[in-house]
Amino acid sequence: MRFFAIYNHFSEASRLLMVYGNKESVGLKLKMDSREDSYNIRKLISVNEGFDAIFKELENYDGLVISDVSAEQRNDLLKHCYMNDITTYITPKISDVIIGGGEDIHQFDTPLVRINTMGLSVEQRFIKRFFDIVLCVIAAVVFSPLMLIIAAAIKLEDHGPVFYKQARVTRDGKVFDILKFRSMVEDAEQRPATDDDDRITKVGHVIRATRVDELPQLFNIIKGDMSIVGPRPERIEHVKAYTEAIPEFEFRSKVKGGLTGFAQIYGKYNTSAYDKIKLDLMYIENYTFLLDVKLVLMTIRILFKKESTEGFDKVISADEILASLEEENKTGEE
Repeated sequence: MRFFAIYNHFSEASRLLMVYGNKESVGLKLKMDSREDSYNIRKLISVNEGFDAIFKELENYDGLVISDVSAEQRNDLLKHCYMNDITTYITPKISDVIIGGGEDIHQFDTPLVRINTMGLSVEQRFIKRFFDIVLCVIAAVVFSPLMLIIAAAIKLEDHGPVFYKQARVTRDGKVFDILKFRSMVEDAEQRPATDDDDRITKVGHVIRATRVDELPQLFNIIKGDMSIVGPRPERIEHVKAYTEAIPEFEFRSKVKGGLTGFAQIYGKYNTSAYDKIKLDLMYIENYTFLLDVKLVLMTIRILFKKESTEGFDKVISADEILASLEEENKTGEE
């Protein structure tokens, strides 16, 4: 008990001030609040209040969170915090992620960073492909009895096809048919979804809950359409819609789509498309063979954790977040 008392004393969450640009960016507070053992955002302030007001307010806090402000404003805030030994957290922009994966060049007296624009090198692709084939062949052999049982159960239930195929997009915009064990009735896409979604078969409920409906994608990987680790391959119509809304979405196509990846491990079902792009780019820009091994092991671990698929039970608006925090501050002052 004494150990935990000491731990709690020294691991007390920092009292943080959050500076935001776009009002909608205050949603970051909800995400950081989920780790209240580490982060305690006590007040939010708009960057439009001015640096003098922000710096004066910052004197009452242990650190600063910077969310969605302009590059120029962020530079000034970072310099102030760096000069005054103030812990700072920022939400990176896509350009920051790309620069973070760059290579430092030390051939001149001026710092230079070489940006990787090719995705993975030939050597990296070879190593990754070798890893994919070896691991997936072994997995296909190990899970073959289970896959035969699932296939038989699907066939016995309604005599329909065992597999469900859907067109997805992978590296360089190539389209392929992704494989899954069929978990819905045959004409599911022509029938409207209901609250309890009666389109899902009895076998489908079981294989979805245990996530074994994805096992046939081992054959997609062996064939070369996918990799074990990479951005999740999206449907054609989703790629078009996302790319129109966020042109940087196309950056994900520099590597093959994957069975698992940064966005699947660190994201939630309601993680924004923009944040998922940043997660996928962090993987592409920082790829190593050991990173793939780490992500595969992490995927196995989170398969048994319920919270890996949880999100917020309710969508809370930025105005509600700000109003709630103002009420907390008033209560604290009283």
